[in-house]
Amino acid sequence: MFSKILVTGSRGPLGQGLQAIKNTFPGSEFVFSNSQLCDLTDAPAVMAHVGEHKPDAILHLAALSGGIGYSAKFPATLLRANVLMALNVLESARAHGVTKVVLTLSTGIYPENVFYPIKEEYLHDGPPHESAYSYSFAKRLMEPCVRAYRTECGMNVIGLSPNGILGEGCRFDESATMVPALIKRFYESRHGTSKLVVWGDGSPLREYTYAKDLAKAFMWCLHHYHEPGILHVGTTEEVSVKDIAFMIADELGIDRGRLFFDTSKPGGIYRKPTDNAKFLKLSGFEYTPFRIGLANTIAWYRGLASATARDQVSSRP
Repeated sequence: MFSKILVTGSRGPLGQGLQAIKNTFPGSEFVFSNSQLCDLTDAPAVMAHVGEHKPDAILHLAALSGGIGYSAKFPATLLRANVLMALNVLESARAHGVTKVVLTLSTGIYPENVFYPIKEEYLHDGPPHESAYSYSFAKRLMEPCVRAYRTECGMNVIGLSPNGILGEGCRFDESATMVPALIKRFYESRHGTSKLVVWGDGSPLREYTYAKDLAKAFMWCLHHYHEPGILHVGTTEEVSVKDIAFMIADELGIDRGRLFFDTSKPGGIYRKPTDNAKFLKLSGFEYTPFRIGLANTIAWYRGLASATARDQVSSRP
């Protein structure tokens, strides 16, 4: 049991998931950090932040990510921010003698052309999909980081790869990934009659894991997994983009006939199914079905949007 756990990226869905389950670990104190409390791209700031809190474990969940459009527009920003954050966290952990560090990768970092389902050992077998190459290479670097810091510094560093994440705490701004981006856009247009455009033909398949499930998986690995090899910790349930869009429409009471799948726009890689057999064998983990996780995410966003609307009304002169 770790007495104090520093969690970066606490405002994201995985961080929110950890906050929701923290009371199931009564022997641990959690320090939930975010970009307002510490800019993880600022090395001296990170060093001071870790030194102030003196954790014996760090869950590095913070990341800068986005959908296809964001990745195409800001590749240097994505590469720079994610690499700097990881290295600053590792250096600060090394300097302050942190007992264990968990780095977060992504299943989007794998080569485009590999055998399915994707196994952890396929990581460096080729370049990732061009649509998100800078983010993918930044996150792929986490695996060499694990090996390098374990070898030279003797640190207990592990790397975990979730797939898509949905749940309370998703970002709904311009950097939003597909599911929250669709939720926001559909919600804002739910009372209209105009077409709701979805990029691509809707056939690509995606794996999305509910954030609270991932939080539990990360905590299990923090306490029980100590190997250098990265580990897939997400679900293997695949859902098509079209079915995801239809589910969101159904939850919001939108006629499915309003959805238009624009085949002139890119839809991303067709599928990237993962193999989580190693994690399941070790942990016996069970996952929340996608439909339930999606409904919970939409319910959370409804509450957020309603609260924002009330605040706007009350602030009017």
